[in-house]
Amino acid sequence: MRYWWVNQNQTHRQELEGGYLWSPKRNANDARNPFYEFMREVAPGDVVFSFVDTKIIALGIVTSYCYGNPKPAEFGGAGTYWNTIGWRVRVTFSRLNRQIRPKDHMGVLQSVLPGKYSPLQPSGNGNQGVYLTTISEALAQILIGLIGTEAINLVRSQAAIHPFSERSAETADLEIWENHIEQDIQEEPDLSETERESLVIARRGQGLYKQRVMQIESRCRITKVDNPAHLRASHCKPWRDCTNNQERLDGENGLLLTPSIDHLFDRGFIGFEDSGRLIISPRADLPSLERMGVATDTTVNVGPFSEGQRHFLDYHRNSVLLMALH
Repeated sequence: MRYWWVNQNQTHRQELEGGYLWSPKRNANDARNPFYEFMREVAPGDVVFSFVDTKIIALGIVTSYCYGNPKPAEFGGAGTYWNTIGWRVRVTFSRLNRQIRPKDHMGVLQSVLPGKYSPLQPSGNGNQGVYLTTISEALAQILIGLIGTEAINLVRSQAAIHPFSERSAETADLEIWENHIEQDIQEEPDLSETERESLVIARRGQGLYKQRVMQIESRCRITKVDNPAHLRASHCKPWRDCTNNQERLDGENGLLLTPSIDHLFDRGFIGFEDSGRLIISPRADLPSLERMGVATDTTVNVGPFSEGQRHFLDYHRNSVLLMALH
Protein backbone atom coordinates (compact mmCIF):
# COMPACT_ATOMS: atom_id res chain seq x y z
CA MET A 1 0.00 0.00 0.00
CA ARG A 2 1.20 3.48 -0.90
CA TYR A 3 -0.22 6.86 0.06
CA TRP A 4 -1.04 9.67 -2.33
CA TRP A 5 -2.16 13.30 -2.05
CA VAL A 6 -4.28 14.82 -4.79
CA ASN A 7 -5.07 18.53 -5.11
CA GLN A 8 -8.59 18.53 -6.57
CA ASN A 9 -9.84 22.04 -6.96
CA GLN A 10 -11.61 22.77 -10.24
CA THR A 11 -12.53 19.12 -10.92
CA HIS A 12 -13.03 17.75 -7.40
CA ARG A 13 -16.81 17.38 -7.64
CA GLN A 14 -16.65 15.43 -10.90
CA GLU A 15 -13.82 13.18 -9.73
CA LEU A 16 -15.25 12.41 -6.29
CA GLU A 17 -18.74 11.73 -7.62
CA GLY A 18 -17.45 9.79 -10.61
CA GLY A 19 -14.98 7.72 -8.60
CA TYR A 20 -11.79 8.48 -10.47
CA LEU A 21 -8.70 10.63 -10.88
CA TRP A 22 -7.91 12.11 -14.31
CA SER A 23 -4.94 14.11 -15.49
CA PRO A 24 -3.42 15.11 -18.82
CA LYS A 25 -0.38 13.11 -19.92
CA ARG A 26 1.76 16.19 -20.56
CA ASN A 27 1.83 19.93 -19.95
CA ALA A 28 0.36 22.24 -22.57
CA ASN A 29 3.87 22.65 -24.07
CA ASP A 30 4.20 18.82 -24.26
CA ALA A 31 6.75 18.77 -21.41
CA ARG A 32 6.66 16.04 -18.80
CA ASN A 33 4.95 16.84 -15.54
CA PRO A 34 5.99 14.69 -12.55
CA PHE A 35 2.56 15.15 -10.97
CA TYR A 36 0.91 13.61 -14.04
CA GLU A 37 3.62 10.94 -14.32
CA PHE A 38 2.79 9.80 -10.77
CA MET A 39 -0.54 8.51 -12.13
CA ARG A 40 1.45 5.70 -13.77
CA GLU A 41 2.65 4.46 -10.37
CA VAL A 42 -0.72 4.16 -8.63
CA ALA A 43 -1.96 0.64 -7.89
CA PRO A 44 -5.10 -1.02 -6.48
CA GLY A 45 -5.23 -0.80 -2.69
CA ASP A 46 -3.39 2.52 -2.44
CA VAL A 47 -4.89 5.31 -0.29
CA VAL A 48 -5.57 8.82 -1.65
CA PHE A 49 -6.05 11.99 0.42
CA SER A 50 -8.28 14.49 -1.42
CA PHE A 51 -7.30 18.12 -0.73
CA VAL A 52 -9.75 20.83 -1.80
CA ASP A 53 -9.77 24.52 -0.88
CA THR A 54 -7.39 24.21 2.15
CA LYS A 55 -9.02 21.04 3.57
CA ILE A 56 -8.75 17.27 3.25
CA ILE A 57 -12.35 16.49 2.38
CA ALA A 58 -12.24 12.81 1.38
CA LEU A 59 -10.23 9.61 1.47
CA GLY A 60 -10.09 7.27 -1.50
CA ILE A 61 -9.12 3.65 -2.09
CA VAL A 62 -7.63 2.97 -5.52
CA THR A 63 -9.37 0.18 -7.44
CA SER A 64 -7.48 0.15 -10.75
CA TYR A 65 -4.15 0.73 -12.37
CA CYS A 66 -3.65 3.81 -14.52
CA TYR A 67 -4.91 3.68 -18.10
CA GLY A 68 -5.26 6.12 -20.97
CA ASN A 69 -8.71 7.66 -21.37
CA PRO A 70 -10.30 10.75 -22.94
CA LYS A 71 -10.85 13.87 -20.87
CA PRO A 72 -14.17 13.41 -19.01
CA ALA A 73 -17.03 15.22 -20.72
CA GLU A 74 -18.32 16.35 -17.33
CA PHE A 75 -15.23 18.56 -16.90
CA GLY A 76 -16.84 20.98 -19.34
CA GLY A 77 -14.67 24.06 -19.73
CA ALA A 78 -12.27 23.13 -16.92
CA GLY A 79 -8.70 22.76 -18.14
CA THR A 80 -9.32 23.97 -21.68
CA TYR A 81 -5.57 23.75 -22.34
CA TRP A 82 -5.34 20.10 -21.26
CA ASN A 83 -4.73 17.34 -23.78
CA THR A 84 -7.80 15.45 -24.96
CA ILE A 85 -6.33 12.08 -23.94
CA GLY A 86 -4.96 11.66 -20.43
CA TRP A 87 -4.45 9.25 -17.54
CA ARG A 88 -7.36 7.82 -15.53
CA VAL A 89 -7.35 5.86 -12.27
CA ARG A 90 -10.44 4.41 -10.62
CA VAL A 91 -10.87 5.39 -6.95
CA THR A 92 -13.64 4.75 -4.42
CA PHE A 93 -13.92 7.99 -2.46
CA SER A 94 -15.50 8.50 0.97
CA ARG A 95 -16.31 12.07 1.98
CA LEU A 96 -15.16 12.84 5.50
CA ASN A 97 -17.35 14.16 8.28
CA ARG A 98 -14.24 15.57 9.94
CA GLN A 99 -12.43 17.59 7.28
CA ILE A 100 -9.11 18.81 8.66
CA ARG A 101 -7.21 21.91 7.57
CA PRO A 102 -3.51 20.98 7.34
CA LYS A 103 -2.50 24.61 7.79
CA ASP A 104 -3.78 24.37 11.38
CA HIS A 105 -1.44 21.45 12.13
CA MET A 106 1.88 22.47 10.57
CA GLY A 107 3.58 22.07 13.94
CA VAL A 108 3.31 18.28 13.58
CA LEU A 109 3.25 18.08 9.77
CA GLN A 110 6.27 20.22 8.94
CA SER A 111 8.90 17.63 9.87
CA VAL A 112 7.38 14.87 7.72
CA LEU A 113 6.65 16.84 4.54
CA PRO A 114 8.61 15.47 1.58
CA GLY A 115 11.67 17.49 0.55
CA LYS A 116 10.71 17.05 -3.11
CA TYR A 117 7.25 17.20 -4.69
CA SER A 118 5.64 18.33 -1.44
CA PRO A 119 1.85 18.90 -1.65
CA LEU A 120 2.10 21.71 0.91
CA GLN A 121 4.16 24.86 1.24
CA PRO A 122 5.93 25.51 4.58
CA SER A 123 3.09 27.93 5.36
CA GLY A 124 0.56 25.10 5.07
CA ASN A 125 -0.99 26.41 1.88
CA GLY A 126 -1.40 24.01 -1.02
CA ASN A 127 1.46 23.84 -3.51
CA GLN A 128 0.32 25.37 -6.78
CA GLY A 129 1.01 23.13 -9.75
CA VAL A 130 0.81 19.87 -7.79
CA TYR A 131 -1.91 17.47 -8.91
CA LEU A 132 -0.93 14.04 -7.59
CA THR A 133 2.10 13.29 -5.42
CA THR A 134 3.23 10.48 -3.18
CA ILE A 135 3.53 11.00 0.57
CA SER A 136 5.33 8.98 3.23
CA GLU A 137 3.63 6.57 5.59
CA ALA A 138 4.74 8.82 8.46
CA LEU A 139 2.86 11.80 7.00
CA ALA A 140 -0.13 9.62 6.12
CA GLN A 141 -0.39 8.21 9.62
CA ILE A 142 -0.34 11.69 11.18
CA LEU A 143 -3.11 12.81 8.81
CA ILE A 144 -5.15 9.70 9.58
CA GLY A 145 -4.73 10.35 13.29
CA LEU A 146 -5.84 13.97 12.91
CA ILE A 147 -8.92 12.98 10.94
CA GLY A 148 -9.78 10.34 13.52
CA THR A 149 -11.88 7.21 13.72
CA GLU A 150 -13.50 7.30 10.28
CA ALA A 151 -10.10 7.47 8.56
CA ILE A 152 -8.62 4.79 10.82
CA ASN A 153 -11.55 2.45 10.12
CA LEU A 154 -11.45 3.09 6.39
CA VAL A 155 -7.74 2.31 6.04
CA ARG A 156 -7.97 -0.64 8.44
CA SER A 157 -10.84 -2.20 6.51
CA GLN A 158 -8.94 -1.72 3.26
CA ALA A 159 -5.85 -3.46 4.65
CA ALA A 160 -7.89 -6.66 5.02
CA ILE A 161 -8.97 -6.65 1.35
CA HIS A 162 -6.82 -8.22 -1.33
CA PRO A 163 -6.15 -5.44 -3.87
CA PHE A 164 -7.27 -7.63 -6.78
CA SER A 165 -10.44 -8.99 -5.18
CA GLU A 166 -12.72 -6.48 -6.94
CA ARG A 167 -13.09 -6.34 -10.69
CA SER A 168 -11.88 -2.93 -11.81
CA ALA A 169 -13.80 -0.83 -14.31
CA GLU A 170 -10.96 0.17 -16.62
CA THR A 171 -11.83 -2.57 -19.13
CA ALA A 172 -15.33 -1.14 -19.52
CA ASP A 173 -13.98 2.40 -19.89
CA LEU A 174 -11.56 1.30 -22.61
CA GLU A 175 -14.30 -0.66 -24.38
CA ILE A 176 -16.58 2.39 -24.43
CA TRP A 177 -13.79 4.57 -25.80
CA GLU A 178 -12.92 2.08 -28.56
CA ASN A 179 -16.59 1.61 -29.45
CA HIS A 180 -16.90 5.38 -30.00
CA ILE A 181 -13.85 5.31 -32.30
CA GLU A 182 -15.26 2.32 -34.15
CA GLN A 183 -18.54 4.18 -34.67
CA ASP A 184 -16.65 7.16 -36.08
CA ILE A 185 -14.85 4.86 -38.51
CA GLN A 186 -18.15 3.36 -39.65
CA GLU A 187 -19.42 6.86 -40.39
CA GLU A 188 -16.36 8.11 -42.32
CA PRO A 189 -17.69 8.87 -45.82
CA ASP A 190 -14.35 8.54 -47.62
CA LEU A 191 -13.75 4.92 -46.57
CA SER A 192 -14.84 1.90 -48.59
CA GLU A 193 -16.62 -0.95 -46.83
CA THR A 194 -13.46 -3.07 -47.12
CA GLU A 195 -11.38 -0.34 -45.51
CA ARG A 196 -13.86 0.00 -42.66
CA GLU A 197 -13.78 -3.75 -42.04
CA SER A 198 -9.97 -3.80 -42.07
CA LEU A 199 -9.77 -1.00 -39.50
CA VAL A 200 -12.35 -2.55 -37.18
CA ILE A 201 -10.75 -6.00 -37.35
CA ALA A 202 -7.34 -4.44 -36.69
CA ARG A 203 -8.67 -3.43 -33.26
CA ARG A 204 -8.59 -7.14 -32.39
CA GLY A 205 -5.19 -7.76 -33.93
CA GLN A 206 -6.48 -9.66 -36.93
CA GLY A 207 -7.13 -9.32 -40.65
CA LEU A 208 -5.06 -7.10 -42.95
CA TYR A 209 -3.22 -5.59 -39.99
CA LYS A 210 -2.07 -9.00 -38.80
CA GLN A 211 -0.93 -9.90 -42.31
CA ARG A 212 1.22 -6.78 -42.41
CA VAL A 213 2.72 -7.47 -38.98
CA MET A 214 3.51 -11.04 -40.07
CA GLN A 215 5.67 -9.64 -42.88
CA ILE A 216 7.95 -8.29 -40.12
CA GLU A 217 7.39 -10.63 -37.16
CA SER A 218 7.33 -14.43 -37.23
CA ARG A 219 6.55 -15.42 -33.64
CA CYS A 220 5.80 -14.14 -30.15
CA ARG A 221 8.87 -12.33 -28.86
CA ILE A 222 8.35 -13.71 -25.34
CA THR A 223 6.87 -17.22 -25.60
CA LYS A 224 8.32 -18.09 -29.05
CA VAL A 225 4.95 -19.45 -30.19
CA ASP A 226 4.94 -19.29 -34.02
CA ASN A 227 1.54 -20.71 -34.95
CA PRO A 228 -0.50 -17.75 -36.30
CA ALA A 229 -3.69 -19.30 -34.91
CA HIS A 230 -2.42 -18.62 -31.39
CA LEU A 231 -1.07 -15.13 -32.00
CA ARG A 232 -2.51 -11.62 -32.04
CA ALA A 233 -1.02 -8.63 -33.80
CA SER A 234 -0.62 -6.29 -30.86
CA HIS A 235 -0.35 -2.53 -31.44
CA CYS A 236 2.68 -0.77 -29.91
CA LYS A 237 0.76 2.50 -30.18
CA PRO A 238 -2.68 1.26 -29.15
CA TRP A 239 -5.43 1.16 -31.76
CA ARG A 240 -7.45 3.58 -29.62
CA ASP A 241 -4.52 6.05 -29.39
CA CYS A 242 -3.69 6.14 -33.09
CA THR A 243 -4.12 9.59 -34.58
CA ASN A 244 -5.01 8.28 -38.06
CA ASN A 245 -6.09 5.11 -39.80
CA GLN A 246 -2.68 4.62 -41.40
CA GLU A 247 -1.17 4.07 -37.95
CA ARG A 248 -3.89 1.53 -37.12
CA LEU A 249 -2.91 -0.59 -40.14
CA ASP A 250 0.86 0.02 -40.13
CA GLY A 251 2.62 -3.33 -39.78
CA GLU A 252 5.56 -1.68 -38.01
CA ASN A 253 3.17 -0.60 -35.28
CA GLY A 254 2.83 -4.22 -34.25
CA LEU A 255 4.24 -7.29 -32.56
CA LEU A 256 2.94 -10.86 -32.76
CA LEU A 257 2.08 -11.90 -29.21
CA THR A 258 0.14 -14.68 -27.52
CA PRO A 259 -3.09 -13.40 -25.90
CA SER A 260 -1.74 -13.24 -22.34
CA ILE A 261 1.41 -11.39 -23.44
CA ASP A 262 -0.74 -9.10 -25.60
CA HIS A 263 -2.73 -8.22 -22.46
CA LEU A 264 0.42 -7.41 -20.48
CA PHE A 265 1.77 -5.25 -23.30
CA ASP A 266 -1.50 -3.45 -24.06
CA ARG A 267 -2.09 -2.58 -20.38
CA GLY A 268 1.49 -1.41 -19.82
CA PHE A 269 2.73 -4.13 -17.48
CA ILE A 270 5.61 -4.85 -19.86
CA GLY A 271 7.42 -2.91 -22.57
CA PHE A 272 10.62 -3.01 -24.62
CA GLU A 273 13.71 -0.91 -25.03
CA ASP A 274 14.85 -0.23 -28.60
CA SER A 275 17.66 -2.73 -27.97
CA GLY A 276 15.11 -5.49 -27.32
CA ARG A 277 15.51 -5.53 -23.54
CA LEU A 278 12.29 -6.43 -21.80
CA ILE A 279 10.96 -3.81 -19.35
CA ILE A 280 8.78 -5.01 -16.48
CA SER A 281 6.60 -2.41 -14.82
CA PRO A 282 6.99 -2.09 -11.03
CA ARG A 283 3.18 -2.31 -10.95
CA ALA A 284 3.18 -5.79 -12.50
CA ASP A 285 2.36 -8.85 -10.39
CA LEU A 286 5.53 -10.92 -10.79
CA PRO A 287 4.05 -14.35 -9.92
CA SER A 288 1.37 -13.79 -12.56
CA LEU A 289 4.00 -12.83 -15.14
CA GLU A 290 5.97 -15.99 -14.38
CA ARG A 291 2.86 -18.12 -14.91
CA MET A 292 2.29 -16.38 -18.24
CA GLY A 293 5.78 -17.28 -19.40
CA VAL A 294 7.61 -14.03 -18.63
CA ALA A 295 10.92 -14.50 -16.83
CA THR A 296 11.22 -11.95 -14.03
CA ASP A 297 14.46 -13.01 -12.34
CA THR A 298 16.82 -12.44 -15.24
CA THR A 299 17.47 -9.93 -18.02
CA VAL A 300 15.48 -10.80 -21.12
CA ASN A 301 16.35 -9.52 -24.59
CA VAL A 302 13.93 -10.38 -27.38
CA GLY A 303 16.08 -9.14 -30.25
CA PRO A 304 16.31 -5.95 -32.32
CA PHE A 305 13.42 -4.00 -33.81
CA SER A 306 13.07 -2.17 -37.10
CA GLU A 307 13.32 1.62 -37.23
CA GLY A 308 9.56 1.89 -37.62
CA GLN A 309 8.93 -0.40 -34.66
CA ARG A 310 11.31 1.63 -32.52
CA HIS A 311 9.29 4.75 -33.30
CA PHE A 312 6.07 3.16 -32.06
CA LEU A 313 7.77 1.48 -29.09
CA ASP A 314 8.92 4.91 -27.95
CA TYR A 315 5.27 5.95 -27.79
CA HIS A 316 4.46 2.81 -25.80
CA ARG A 317 7.17 3.56 -23.21
CA ASN A 318 6.02 7.16 -22.87
CA SER A 319 2.25 6.74 -22.97
CA VAL A 320 1.32 3.15 -22.06
CA LEU A 321 3.98 1.58 -19.82
CA LEU A 322 3.09 1.79 -16.13
CA MET A 323 6.42 3.26 -15.12
CA ALA A 324 6.84 6.96 -14.40
CA LEU A 325 9.74 8.55 -16.25
CA HIS A 326 10.11 11.65 -14.03
